[in-house]
Amino acid sequence: DRTLVVGAHLDSVIFSPGINDNGSGSATVLEIALQMSRLGIEPKNRIRFAFWGTEELGLLGSKHYVDHLPKDEVRDIAAYLNFDMVGSPNFVRNVYEGPDVTEKVFTDYFATKGIRVEVNSAAVDGHTDHVPFEARGIPAGGLFSGAEGVKTREEAAAFGGEAGAAHDPCYHRACDDLDNLDEKVLNEFSDAAAHATVALANGAP
Repeated sequence: DRTLVVGAHLDSVIFSPGINDNGSGSATVLEIALQMSRLGIEPKNRIRFAFWGTEELGLLGSKHYVDHLPKDEVRDIAAYLNFDMVGSPNFVRNVYEGPDVTEKVFTDYFATKGIRVEVNSAAVDGHTDHVPFEARGIPAGGLFSGAEGVKTREEAAAFGGEAGAAHDPCYHRACDDLDNLDEKVLNEFSDAAAHATVALANGAP
């Protein structure tokens, strides 16, 4: 009787192929759906996979969806997971700061794998599709590998990469193509996303 919504935005900005922003998140969500079907995984609760339009113009797709949800459907949504930019070449490993129901499922998973992450409230503050869900009181979480922000020395010490350079030097640029991905972090984040999806759909924590 509960629903987990898992989403990513499909659109990019003009002149950018949008492979990291946000082909990486869209492909992650699609692959989870495909593999769950292939493996015959049937969780206790529903999963609704969502692919948003016009995120870059002000979260218009996700906002329209949430604004038109009846109140009883809002109550039925246990959580929303968002994946936006999960393969940045000069990456950080950020978990959205949020309610325990979403934050803990990620931090516990990474701890069991010995992978260092940072819980960050400002990483995507107000700029991606979890925001309309939070505005309706729905617990929201997700993963983020960085955009135009500059990597600090502390982040380089924690995650590797180049301090003083952007997390994604091709953010909103024509060079955001297939060469603009770090496959290591994309694989780590997609595994974590799949784990969190199944765990939360089965009622975790």
